[in-house]
Amino acid sequence: MKNQLKKLFNNPDSSGRPSRRAGYIIVIGLIGLLLIILSNVFSMGEPEENDSSINLDSTDNAEQSTNETFSNKSAETTAVDEIEASYEDDLQEMLNQIQGVSEAEVMVNLESTKVKIYEKNLIAGQQVTEESDTNGGTRDIEDTQKETQVVLVNQGDKEVPLLVRTEKPDVRGVFVVAKGVDHASVEQRVVESISRVLNAPTHRVSVMPKN
Repeated sequence: MKNQLKKLFNNPDSSGRPSRRAGYIIVIGLIGLLLIILSNVFSMGEPEENDSSINLDSTDNAEQSTNETFSNKSAETTAVDEIEASYEDDLQEMLNQIQGVSEAEVMVNLESTKVKIYEKNLIAGQQVTEESDTNGGTRDIEDTQKETQVVLVNQGDKEVPLLVRTEKPDVRGVFVVAKGVDHASVEQRVVESISRVLNAPTHRVSVMPKN
């Protein structure tokens, strides 16, 4: 093989110059080598662009999801604070009208915002399958499935869930500081009043005398 290559490149033509075939082979070889180099360069550059694009998209999606989560939590917290403040104002006004109570201050802690109850349809299905055992006996297997779906009603150009009622949030605790509650009978009236108004058990209501 080595001798044949030497013969190919060193064999002159009739005029004494190197063969044109050798020149063509060299040119073709250089072009092929150049194409291979260019192909490698482009193939190395493209994945980096794709990776950076994917990373940017993932980062944007993560930031958007985080912002939405914080936004929802912030809105819910604000709603709870507003309801608690409304309860506190109403209770303070009510307690200050009780005989023997004055300068009442109230703090209310709620479980959540108002609970909305929506109408739902119950979809139930039952399937009975008969199986045979190796002894020739048979048995029936019942499979019961239940599924609930929220009822939607048309409102303008969109569908919205059918609201049945709105329930007040559960009360975690109520703390009252007022003058006059150092008397047992007055304290009892305050505790019972708050318990009935907020539908909260009496052990969640704390009343302390005010200096």
